[in-house]
Amino acid sequence: MPTIIEKLAENLQLIYRKAIDADETITRLRQDGKGKFVAIFAADAGFSQQSKFFKPYVEELAKDISELDGDALSQQKTELASIVKKMEMLLATLAQFQQSVK
Repeated sequence: MPTIIEKLAENLQLIYRKAIDADETITRLRQDGKGKFVAIFAADAGFSQQSKFFKPYVEELAKDISELDGDALSQQKTELASIVKKMEMLLATLAQFQQSVK
């Protein structure tokens, strides 16, 4: 499981960099009177966070990954599915966002 956690951490770094760029774009859009959404993800998307920016979602994912390392193997397998789903949603949403602001 340590190699899986390392790969998750590597992907998290990629997501973090994209999220910082996206959050800067969101800030600019809001300053221009655009981007008037309440939250990036719906309440039932699996995140406990509700934010107009990506960074809180990335922080939640980072916390989930760090907690995964200390969990028992059976619990790791259960949590892994949730972490991968969140990661996929973040990557897909970030990619869609980047395409829409071009």
